[in-house]
Formats: sequence, C-alpha cells, structure tokens
Amino acid sequence: MAIIKPFKALRPQPQLAKQVASLPYDVLNSTEAKIEAQGNPYSFLHITKSEIDLSDKTDVHAPEVYQQAKNNLDAFIQRDVLFRESKDCYYIYQLIMNGRSQTGLVCVSSVDDYENGIIKKHEFTRPEKEQDRINHITVSGAQTGNVFLAYRSNVHVDAVIDKWKTTKTAAYDFTAEDGIQHTVWIVSDSEVVEEITRLFKEEVPCTYIADGHHRAASAAKVRAQLGAKATPAADYFLTTLFPSNQLYIMDYNRVIKDLNGLSAAAFLAALEKSFEVTLLGKQTYRPEALHTMGLYLENNWYRLTAKEGTYTNDPIGVLDVSVLQEQVLGPILGIMDQRTDKRIDFVGGIRGLIALEQRVDSGEMACAFSLYPVTIDQLFTIADSGNVMPPKSTWFEPKLRDGLLTNLIGE
Repeated sequence: MAIIKPFKALRPQPQLAKQVASLPYDVLNSTEAKIEAQGNPYSFLHITKSEIDLSDKTDVHAPEVYQQAKNNLDAFIQRDVLFRESKDCYYIYQLIMNGRSQTGLVCVSSVDDYENGIIKKHEFTRPEKEQDRINHITVSGAQTGNVFLAYRSNVHVDAVIDKWKTTKTAAYDFTAEDGIQHTVWIVSDSEVVEEITRLFKEEVPCTYIADGHHRAASAAKVRAQLGAKATPAADYFLTTLFPSNQLYIMDYNRVIKDLNGLSAAAFLAALEKSFEVTLLGKQTYRPEALHTMGLYLENNWYRLTAKEGTYTNDPIGVLDVSVLQEQVLGPILGIMDQRTDKRIDFVGGIRGLIALEQRVDSGEMACAFSLYPVTIDQLFTIADSGNVMPPKSTWFEPKLRDGLLTNLIGE
C-alpha cells in the first residue's frame, strides 16, 4: 500500500506566490528560462535554472550552476520570499486549464515504495538527466521539482479533499500568464492529516509516475549516496498525487534531424511499405485515432495510416510510439535508441503542431511526426505489467508550478 506523509513545505509569502511560481525546470531551455524570469527577481527559475544568473558561456552542468542555485535559495529564505511551514501539513493543489479542473494532493512519498515497486514506472531514465537532479538536490539540500503521481480514483479520498476545498480558504489562488489557474489549500488539521495518510495506506495499493521519472530516480540515488549522512527527510521525495479520472494526456511528438541519407521521395516510398500515405498539403494533421500519425516533410503534411501487421495487441506494441519506432525510426532512419540518439528530439503537445513546422522549416530538423496520445489506462496497464514505454510517450497538462511547495532534505 502507498506510504505518504505530510511535510513542512518551504513556500512563498502569499503576496509573492504568482511571481515565485515558475514553469517546471525541464520544459524550458536556458534561453527560454532567462526570458521568462527577466525583470522578476522572485522567479523560482533563479533556483531551478540558476544558469540564467551566470555567464551565457557557462556549462549548465558546471558545479557553479548548482552552487548558484543554493545561493539563490538561501537568499530567497533570508529575504523572507520563502518561509518554512511550522508543522507537517498536506497541501491540496487545484489547476484549471481551459475550464477543465484537476486536483492533487501534495505530500512526500516513500523512497522505499519507489525502490520496491509500489510506485510504478513506465519509462527508463537518462543517466545525464538523473545526474543533473542529483547534483541539484545534493548541493541545494532541497527537492524543488515535484513528481507527478497518479492513482486509481478513490471516492473516500475524493470526499476528504472536496470537503476541505469547499469549507476552507485557499492559501494561494492566482492565474498565471498562460491562463492556467493555480489554487492551493493547506491541510493543517491533525485529524484530517491522519485520515488522508490512513486512506492511502489502506485503500490505495500503488501509485504511478505520470511525469517525473528522473526526479524520482534522483531522489532515491541521493539517499543512497548520502548513506549514513542521510536525514530522515531523505527517505521521502516531493510528489503530487492525482486521481486517474481527472488526468489529461496530450500527444508527445517527434522531430528528426535528417533522413538517414534518403531523399524525401525515397523516404516516402519506404514508408509506403508499412503505411497508407496520404498527402494533405499545407493542412496540419493531428491524428484522430490510434494507428494514424502525421508527417511533416518539405512544407507538406501527410497522414500515415498503419497497415495490418505493423502493430501488435500487447500493451507496448499497440502504442503508436512503438509503431513509429519499429516501422520507421529503426529500420528506415537508423535511430535505434530514442533515449540516446542525438538525431531525435521531442516536442510536447502543449506547443502545438506549429512548433513542429517551425523546427522543420528552420532547417534544424528534416521532418516531424505528430502522434495520437497514450491513454491513462494504457499507462496503468504497461506499468502494472512491469514493461516500459518508449521514452517521451506521455505529456501531461496542465503542469504543476515549481516554487509553490518545496521539500528540504538537509535537516
């Protein structure tokens, strides 16, 4: 059963919450982060993307970047931008995007549960991305990145959370520049805290990583590296748990740097062995069903419809990310490992299809693929089976903001 705990969050003064709250560190590159934080000395990006306060020539993984993150975090605390909760609490975090609401429980989850499979995974991680978060956590003494967990909906948990939301005043309530509303309530009542802990322990057999595999893996490795020096706080990591019936998964698309020596005509001919290829011209194409995908190549969109026999019905083989790998990326383009091959990049669905066109039209990339989203039931099935999806298969929206709730592990 899932073991969760309340914690003493490091959080912003209410009047500064909107200015502090920032997009997750891993959805912005350094240039985008610098622009986002420009003119805002309270932005949490000064901590999660601290290279923005150093020379543009600085390697983002250099030791001084992590030290700058610690310095900035310490400064935020000293200036009373952030303060530490006086007692262990749970936090209810509601996001509203385009009129659609989802509500999660912010807590700390057990590293033991992660290592023992109670917290289920569906992706492999990249060592270099793990190391980045390990360094950030170790030097700063803080878990600044929230791991997004899902659980099968539970009416008893829903009832407790809904009652608190409707009877208590929110600590934070603001609409960010992107139009997403963020509302946070503090659950400080000891009896309610105990009830929530009990419900997860008795009625929620497991949780699933929806977003944040690298953050979870790095938290476990930080504890292992600290060994006897680890504080009790290091046995847990920062998480927000959402019920499955409230989650929305968007497409996670691919852009490819070159055609592996093929001309555009030869590439299209090769695709016809596995797909029905339909020219759509300038009209963008967002796949409307499983086993259809879009291709953007030389200023034209194509619809690719997978032929019978190009996919299986097992939990992994049925996914279009698998079809793309098995029928296109590997045999035609020579991309065998999406985690490590530098010729492929990933574009979250929130950026829209226009982002795919821009990457190709600029000459940076040769082609782009738009994919049909994975469902939450497919994610659960794959995680339960012990399998993993191809990398970057799911993109969840809306994103939790960094900086609203941080977990300190150094004490």
